[in-house]
Amino acid sequence: MSKVSPSTAPRSRRLRAALAALTTAAAMCGVVLAATSAPSSAATCNGYVGLTFDDGPTGSTGALLNVLRSNGVRATMFNIGQNVQNNRSAAQAQVSAGMWVANHSWNHAHMTSMSQSQMQSDLSQTSSAIQSATGVRPQLFRPPYGETNSTLQSVASSLGMRQVIWDVDSQDWNGASVSQIVSNASRLQAGQVILMHDGIQNTRDAIPQIMANLTSRNLCPGTISPSTGRAVAPDGTTPPPGTGTPPPGTGTPPPGNGSCTATATTPNVWGDRYNTSVTVSGASTWTVVVAITAPQRVSTTWNGTATWDSSGTVMTMRSNGSGNTFGFTTMTNGNSSARPQIRSCTGG
Repeated sequence: MSKVSPSTAPRSRRLRAALAALTTAAAMCGVVLAATSAPSSAATCNGYVGLTFDDGPTGSTGALLNVLRSNGVRATMFNIGQNVQNNRSAAQAQVSAGMWVANHSWNHAHMTSMSQSQMQSDLSQTSSAIQSATGVRPQLFRPPYGETNSTLQSVASSLGMRQVIWDVDSQDWNGASVSQIVSNASRLQAGQVILMHDGIQNTRDAIPQIMANLTSRNLCPGTISPSTGRAVAPDGTTPPPGTGTPPPGTGTPPPGNGSCTATATTPNVWGDRYNTSVTVSGASTWTVVVAITAPQRVSTTWNGTATWDSSGTVMTMRSNGSGNTFGFTTMTNGNSSARPQIRSCTGG
């Protein structure tokens, strides 16, 4: 064992103290870096684009979700029903990671060669598989190969889904390099949708550069509106160009002209999250205010347009033409007993 002389002991103690302080500072910097690695919620978004990934879930869906989350991306996953049935946990992971899930047929067949009844069976079976695995009923449908006709669009519509093709093809399915994928994605404009695929390494590697390009142009990843098929803000709204992202909860509710009734149920409960389904009666257009108990947080909503107050625990959901039933997924964050409370329902 080495010995320290009395004269050097104070210096040794000072050195250890200094090193400890540096270690603490480094750890704190690490926390700050981790917290700011994703784009700030206050970042200016003068438009939104739809980043979409087809053919999942796959064996590398987890890797894709890790890349998306580390880059602050929410995307739409057009899933194959057969893949969902065979990998339910991966489909659940998509929703838990904040992604939107959509219908991409049962087994990627050439659907325009099917009869109407075959189309109906295929899409219905796929939506049911996705809902069974994730608790979310798809509102969007992408036909395999982009092949469609009026019959297929009619069938999708009858099942509550809007058909979504794409504006930009990344060509990742065609062996495009990382730089080619990034270059193709750079053509995206506000409201547009890009085609990418789950399970391709080059696509995952391109995501940080795609995000850097979008950020430089004040474009942000958004959801795809089931009303228009265009990319909009994650809460379903689109700010006018140059206005930036509106703060949560600042939207102006429509003028009320009557009362309505909102009834909430929790049809699906998992270990870390649960789904709430809210049915509104007494009005065809409505505004429902729902309170969430902290530290619970809502990760996904559907069939309505949601805004939040500054606390992030009071959600105002407005009808968006998708009917009188809306829903949302709540992450428990350690509080598994609390459930959302309906505060008000206003018609008009």
